[in-house]
Amino acid sequence: MSDKPTDRIVPMTSVASGAGHAVLPDVYFLPVQIVNISFIGAAASKDWILVDAGVPKSGKKIIEEAEERFGNDNPPKAIILTHGHFDHVGAIDDLLEKWQVPVYAHKYELPYLTGKESYPEPDPTVEGGGVAKISKYFPNEPIDISGSVEPLPEDGSMPFLPDWEWVHTPGHTKGHISLFRPSDKVLIAGDAFVNVRQDSIYKVITQQREINGPPTYFTPDWESARESVKILNELKPEAAITGHGWPLVGEELTGGLEKLANDFDKIAVPEKGKYVDKDKKRD
Repeated sequence: MSDKPTDRIVPMTSVASGAGHAVLPDVYFLPVQIVNISFIGAAASKDWILVDAGVPKSGKKIIEEAEERFGNDNPPKAIILTHGHFDHVGAIDDLLEKWQVPVYAHKYELPYLTGKESYPEPDPTVEGGGVAKISKYFPNEPIDISGSVEPLPEDGSMPFLPDWEWVHTPGHTKGHISLFRPSDKVLIAGDAFVNVRQDSIYKVITQQREINGPPTYFTPDWESARESVKILNELKPEAAITGHGWPLVGEELTGGLEKLANDFDKIAVPEKGKYVDKDKKRD
């Protein structure tokens, strides 16, 4: 097995993989095995953005889908990363080799994207299903795209996306962000919350819909994760793409997100785990 996170194959997929569709005319959702990426931009537009970079070895699929939607020789203006976990940056090397475009991430995420710092180790001791148990094999090492990555603007604006803003939603990682467009209240939430129990192999494969907090085995700061969900709920989004699971619209989103914000500890926080125990001791 390669020691490079972007070289490691993820031996798991879902029934949704490869079945992309437009959530809105200019917001496109593409599941790639167990994770979702997004294209922002109307079909055939010369001005489009890729949000996140999928699992390792998914670059060919992402490029094919992009060319189907936007045409050949029409790269994105940039790649925006919600965070740098291996399943959100897995194809970044292949994409940058093809497109040579800038990558943007929160300044707190840069150490993990420039080879300087590893993420906290995954926690297989959280109660949950099979994915949680095998998470000890998931890579937490940094990647190094230091020649391409830049910090997002401090004012919350989005490069090349004047109608969008970024929101700092830490907890799952220090520099995790979500993307929000106030005009129609569409949200790209990354892993701040998800729409599937990501710790369960069965639910990941079947994509059983269930609004939940960030993946338990890879979330080291539950206090911040709780506050991030509250912040996103206060935005009152009307459509959302999460990092895992089907997109959400209408009452399924508004009611489910409000319930998650109000009952976060009961719904999202595992009863045990080394990061849960750390937070309890701090309290």
